[in-house]
Amino acid sequence: MKLCFFNDNRLGLVEANTVYDVSEALRQLPTSGYPYPQTDALITNLEQLTPEIIRLREGASSFPLNEVTLLSPVANPGKIVAAPVNYQAHLDEAIADPATFTRANVRKIQETGLFLKATSSLIGAGQQVVIGLPERRTDHEIELVAVIGKRAKNVSARDALSYVAGYSIGLDITIRGPEERSLRKSLDTYTVLGPWLVTADELSDPHALEMVLDINGEKRQHANTRDLIMDVAELIEFASQYYTLEPGDLLFTGTPEGVAPIVAGDRINARIDNIGQLSVEVVQS
Repeated sequence: MKLCFFNDNRLGLVEANTVYDVSEALRQLPTSGYPYPQTDALITNLEQLTPEIIRLREGASSFPLNEVTLLSPVANPGKIVAAPVNYQAHLDEAIADPATFTRANVRKIQETGLFLKATSSLIGAGQQVVIGLPERRTDHEIELVAVIGKRAKNVSARDALSYVAGYSIGLDITIRGPEERSLRKSLDTYTVLGPWLVTADELSDPHALEMVLDINGEKRQHANTRDLIMDVAELIEFASQYYTLEPGDLLFTGTPEGVAPIVAGDRINARIDNIGQLSVEVVQS
């Protein structure tokens, strides 16, 4: 399935160029009280809700895909975990450009480790990236994103993909500079997720996906997830040694070479095989 949130937080089932409103399925989510769970309720209960979503597809109101506003397909991630310099060619380009990438930014991922992005930075494909500090260089980064589907702690790479609910396209918008990554990558709107969630049963192998990003039609990034230094399964194993991963947590798997500046007026188009394409406008605050 391809699931999205659209317009005023309606739940949609995407088929071809049509969105079917299956929001009634959300009524089956269990109620909760304070303190609220640090997980995403839909992702936590996705397996149980799937038959109802499929049932509601028949007779559901439908909308042309190009006429809805797509929000983040995961509404309440507890954590956004991200992998730095996880393609060798991107590491090489960073090493070759010391004026842009500080020495602390060009270590191998096994040395650097992972980092967290603020959940407040998350937007969907139908929203805008807002340049927050226009005097600083701000770059685009396309990434495959794995959405964790069940609690994972100290899992092995062998079993790791069974903990994934689905996949999406991510944009890790980044200010260059000497500060810690979590600061430079957590401005409002600097984490884009979309256009929808493709459930794991429809994408069994995340390790052979072509990805392309262009700015205003000019190709900037083009790679394949087979070139990841640490693949999705290894990243889940690595991350779960440090964090308890919860349903709805987002794992940004790293960007390939070709990162470059974006400015107000640009349009970012990002595509990953077997997922789809998102397109977002860049504006200035």
